[in-house]
Amino acid sequence: MKAKVIKSTGSWYSCKNEEGKLINARIKGKFRLEGLKTTNPIAVGDEVILEQEEGLNTYVITQIEERKNYIIRRSPRNPHKNHIIASNLDQLFLVITMRTPRTSTGFIDRMLLVAEMHHIPTTLIVNKRDIYNQKDLERFEEIKAIYENIGYGIRLLSAQNEEDIEALKTDLKDKTTLFAGHSGVGKSTLINQLIPGLEINTKEISTYTDKGKHTTTFAEMHPLPDGGYIVDTPGIKELGAVHLEPEEVSHYFVEMQKRLTDCKFNNCLHKNEPKCAVVPALETGEMATSRYDSYLKILDEISAVDYWKR
Repeated sequence: MKAKVIKSTGSWYSCKNEEGKLINARIKGKFRLEGLKTTNPIAVGDEVILEQEEGLNTYVITQIEERKNYIIRRSPRNPHKNHIIASNLDQLFLVITMRTPRTSTGFIDRMLLVAEMHHIPTTLIVNKRDIYNQKDLERFEEIKAIYENIGYGIRLLSAQNEEDIEALKTDLKDKTTLFAGHSGVGKSTLINQLIPGLEINTKEISTYTDKGKHTTTFAEMHPLPDGGYIVDTPGIKELGAVHLEPEEVSHYFVEMQKRLTDCKFNNCLHKNEPKCAVVPALETGEMATSRYDSYLKILDEISAVDYWKR
C-alpha cells in the first residue's frame, strides 16, 4: 500500500494512503538512504510502502520511495549527524522577522544554501509588519534589496492582516510548502490563519531573551482547504553547515555561481587567490558584504570541524 508520511512522532509515523485514510505505522528493519548520516531515516513528506503485519491490525513501513529533494539541519541531539526536516517539497517559505526575535542574515544565508543544494524555490516571508517601527522598516528595505537583487522573492506581511493571508493562500494552492524559521517568528500563527480550525499552540516571546519558545515539537503536514500542504516544523535554532567540501560552497550562493568559470583556478575559494572573479563583485556592489561574510563563516566551520571532512 502506498502512503505519504504526514507526521513523525519518533517511533511511529502517521501516514495518509491514496484513499485519504490515516494509518499509523512503524519502521521495519533499518533503512540506509543515500549514504546520509541522519537521526531520522524517515521524514515528513516521504512516499512509503506499507504492509499490514500478519495477524495484526498494525502496519509497518517496508520501503521509502526515492526523494525528489529534502531539507536538512544539524541534529539537535547529535552534532555529528544530520536531521531531515522534510522531503518532496515544492517550495520553502522562510519566515523571518526584523525583531522579536531578530533574524540574522547569517541564518537566512545558511537556509538558502541548503535550499539551493536541492533546487527548492525559496521565498522570504517577513512577518509581524504590524509591530515594526521606522527603524525596522528601514532594515527590511535593506534585506529586501540584498535578496531581491539575487533573485529571491520577499514579502512583508502580518499574520493578523486578512488581505495578507488571502494573498499568501494563492501562492500555496496545490503545492507542498515548508514553513521554516526561528521559534517566535510566527509560523504557527500564520498557519492557524491559513487553515481555520487548526489551532496550533502558540506562545509569547520571552521578554528576557527576545527569543521564541518552541511550540511545535514534531514536523507535521497540514492539508490546505483549497489543495496542497503546509509542512510545519519545530523552530530552528541552529542550521549548521552542511556536508560539503570547501570549494563546493560557492556553487550554492547564487550570485557566485555565474562567476565561478571566470576564476583562474577551478578550486578557488574566493578569498585571496589571484584572478578570482568573485571578490571583485564586492567592490562593485554586485555581492552584499553580509552574504560574503556568511560564505566565509561557513568555510571556516567546514575547515574547523572534523565531522565535515570526509
